[in-house]
Amino acid sequence: MLKTEKSATSRLILLFSLTYMVSYMTRINYGAVLAEMETATAFSRSLLSMAVTGSFITYGAGQIITGIFGDRLSPKKLISFGLCVTVCMNLLIPLCRNPYEMLAVWCVNGFAQSFMWPPLVRLMTEYFPGDAYKKATVRVSWGSSAGTIAVYLLAPVIISLLGWRYVFVVSAFIGIGMIILWNLAVPDPGKPDRTPKAAGSEKSAFLSPVVLAVMLTIVLQGMLRDGVTTWMPSYISETFRLSSEISILSGVILPIFSILSLQAASALYRRHFQNPLTCAGVIFGLGAVSSLALWLFPDASAVFSVFFSALLSGCMHGVNLMLVCMLPAYFARFGNVSTASGLLNACTYVGSAVSTYGIALLSDSRGWGFTIALWFMIAAVGTVLCLLCAKPWQKKFEE
Repeated sequence: MLKTEKSATSRLILLFSLTYMVSYMTRINYGAVLAEMETATAFSRSLLSMAVTGSFITYGAGQIITGIFGDRLSPKKLISFGLCVTVCMNLLIPLCRNPYEMLAVWCVNGFAQSFMWPPLVRLMTEYFPGDAYKKATVRVSWGSSAGTIAVYLLAPVIISLLGWRYVFVVSAFIGIGMIILWNLAVPDPGKPDRTPKAAGSEKSAFLSPVVLAVMLTIVLQGMLRDGVTTWMPSYISETFRLSSEISILSGVILPIFSILSLQAASALYRRHFQNPLTCAGVIFGLGAVSSLALWLFPDASAVFSVFFSALLSGCMHGVNLMLVCMLPAYFARFGNVSTASGLLNACTYVGSAVSTYGIALLSDSRGWGFTIALWFMIAAVGTVLCLLCAKPWQKKFEE
């Protein structure tokens, strides 16, 4: 019986990971082909990047809405709906004639993608109690890195054979396959018990100074995580004069580091730190060192720059694991895990929206040196905030 239960748990974790992987493949594919789109269409970087920025905004706003829905409605149906809409948007992008049409379509895609993570978190808390949730969260988070690897491996091949538009077509057909598998294989939990398990109100918890400070820290993490992931291929291409296909392929290194960082962050948390904010502060500090290396040695080599860009991005994935994946479980006492997950994850994409468009403008007007110096300052501030919030968080939620 125990073996059967373990097998069923492993299958569910795999299905959740695959779902999250496909959600990434149908969302970050636009950013992966930005450099090629800029070359092929003759539209400027800032115009084309509006779609990524818009999708981050709608994704972040949608996180709050679907977080609330995830505590009240069927998480299985919410995720299925999100996948269906995102498939349609991926099929529409190749038909768009200008960046403004792309912006409209990708904003809808961003909102559809917000139907993924908060309902997944609720499903994980339903099926994986206690320490099992921590382990499941790490493995499901691998899906984001696996999806990124798949996109950055497939995109150069598809571009060279068929053109950038077919990257979206292939992604859409993968999404269709996931919709079928999701509806056939994933069970749906019953109505959640939303009775608070501890005294105090959910609203007062979200509005406490320490939680607000953590939200700001998550914004900073989002600025680095998605800003570096989106623009690293362009940075490598422009700095070292590499073709867009080669620079896109170099982006595979980022998610590989992300998987390693998730594992390292999880081990660091379980073995050395009981406080997720202390752990996040240490990882943020390593990210600051990485960005400092990029700033001080801008022309060392393409390998050097890819390595430290990947390390910086990987560190931000580790911080994200601590602040966005582990912290929502602390709100279980209020019966609003999905709401907390949506709200905290929304903060990530506030930072993502600011940085994705901001990096395009800064790199165009001030150059990559100034942009990377700003990455270092953001990482340094994030480190300090995490460490300052560690004890107040422990006092509020673990007493």
